[in-house]
Amino acid sequence: MRGAETEKTARARRLRRDATAAEQRLWQFLRGRQISNAKFVRQEPIGPFFADFACRKSKLVIEIDGATHSAAEEIEHDARRTAFLTSQGYCVIRFSNEQVFGDLDPVIETIIQHL
Repeated sequence: MRGAETEKTARARRLRRDATAAEQRLWQFLRGRQISNAKFVRQEPIGPFFADFACRKSKLVIEIDGATHSAAEEIEHDARRTAFLTSQGYCVIRFSNEQVFGDLDPVIETIIQHL
């Protein structure tokens, strides 16, 4: 991570190490430029937030939302995160764990469309 602060780097490493099962599954398809030759990174610090996955060149952020993202507090936090990332020029797309585990093809297609 270019020029990242030590604390942010350590947190990003922890988040990558403790990735959810849905994040791990999607990462198998995003890593190594497998989709449209786009380079994705995991747990990318952008301002005060960490994007689950980001393609810097395309300014695309992919968020994977689990069950905790249905609580009012989390919905509000996600809205703030999306607003901030959008203000920084990023397009944010969100998928639920169920989408990643249920039928990954539409997830991959949506990502390709946004690239």
